[in-house]
Amino acid sequence: MLEIEWILSFLLLGTFVGVMAGLLGIGGGGIMVPILTTIFLAQGLPVEKVVHLALGTSMASMIFTSFSSMRAHNSNDAVIWVIVKGISLGVLLGTFFATFVASKIDSIYLAIFFSIFMAYVSIQMFLNKKPQPDKNISGNKEIFFAGTGIGAISAFVSIGGGSLTVPYLVWRNINIKKAVGTSAAIGLPISIAGTLGYLINGWSNTSVENYTFGFIYLPAVVLISITSFFSAPYGVKLAHYLPVSVLKKIFSLLLITLSIKMLMTII
Repeated sequence: MLEIEWILSFLLLGTFVGVMAGLLGIGGGGIMVPILTTIFLAQGLPVEKVVHLALGTSMASMIFTSFSSMRAHNSNDAVIWVIVKGISLGVLLGTFFATFVASKIDSIYLAIFFSIFMAYVSIQMFLNKKPQPDKNISGNKEIFFAGTGIGAISAFVSIGGGSLTVPYLVWRNINIKKAVGTSAAIGLPISIAGTLGYLINGWSNTSVENYTFGFIYLPAVVLISITSFFSAPYGVKLAHYLPVSVLKKIFSLLLITLSIKMLMTII
């Protein structure tokens, strides 16, 4: 039986992740992975696979967050579906096959990669650095390979791809609001492929009595998904009223703090 403290922790985590996904166009992995790692260690799970479980659980939780965020952005006509369709195959392949590599890497090295990547994301967010728009997307071949790279990195850090997709689309002359909305839609195939990959590659760790399937902890997925699904649209609405640039600076500091904490916990 899951203790009430863990139930409340997962519900609160889902609420926060949902709001941030809608507000800043992120999938929430930067928050979920370090917090889930801490929770799983506190529950007594073995350290050698705890980061894999956090990555897989985060990916599965993002399916519902991404879907809710995508619907909200689409209702505001902020999703470019031609790009979503063109990039999805690359995203699906890159994410899915990268989970096979990630599942073979020790938790400590995954934690190091996660922390370095999140430090990069945090610095970019804090400085509010945006790529200078260049030429337009050259064709389907370009976005296929871009999607493959975005998907592969997303699998290693369990993100919805927003920190990679948005800069890429802005660089390719896509309006920032359309880039955020389109990135939210692209987060859905990333999360589906990542979930399937971590489910398959972690299947030997399945423990039905502990509600763990592959590298996915089902109670956390359900509880996080319930609250994030309903809170994501509120984040989209808040984006029109709150000082997003200031919030990004605060959020970037939170991301890097959580990443460092996770790294110190694993080491």
